Amino acid sequence: MRTVKSSAVTVIDYGIGNLLNVVRALQHCGADVTVIDNASQVIDLPDRLVLPGVGAFTDGMLELKSRGFDDLVKSYALTERPFLGICVGAQMLFEVGEEFGDHSGLGLIPGRVVPVPSIDAFGTRHRIPHIGWSGLQKPIARSTWINTILSRVEPLEPMYFVHSFAPMPTHEEHRLADTYYNGVRICAAVASGSIYGCQFHPERSAQHGLAILSSFLAL
Repeated sequence: MRTVKSSAVTVIDYGIGNLLNVVRALQHCGADVTVIDNASQVIDLPDRLVLPGVGAFTDGMLELKSRGFDDLVKSYALTERPFLGICVGAQMLFEVGEEFGDHSGLGLIPGRVVPVPSIDAFGTRHRIPHIGWSGLQKPIARSTWINTILSRVEPLEPMYFVHSFAPMPTHEEHRLADTYYNGVRICAAVASGSIYGCQFHPERSAQHGLAILSSFLAL
């Protein structure tokens, strides 16, 4: 029988992620963190894998591929072990990103990464990127967050966002949480089996974000 150390987590460093804050937040939650910057460093697939990210979708995919991480993540997804993508790391889980034209993602969740609308629900132009604190809400197809990374989060608890693009899952059931920016619905978190993605930054979201990371470590 395979023994799993409950706090063990591996973080992917592909050169453009918000690495230090993510590592510190995971360690604060009790994680035993290993950082890898090339897929060749991996001998055995880890127990938990985190893909942070900031910047552009296209740049992220290019760096992942150059370091062999695209194939590693795809292989890892088949194991059904816990995986967490953060911000651009969550966006790259999808089939296509529309930033600077259409570009292929990892294709682990059906859907596209699309621009955050520049017009609010009242027909008024609002600021892009969407920056600041926004509360999480359960989508229509999601009645509970039990047994997910949001199991310790209450609806409307705020998380920190900074982004111009957001996932648009093909299937409603892959939406784990939504948020609203001046009345515009935005996909804030996604889930497909043991694969999770947060468009917001849990590592920058105070105690609510730390609760999410703790729940991820407890999966």
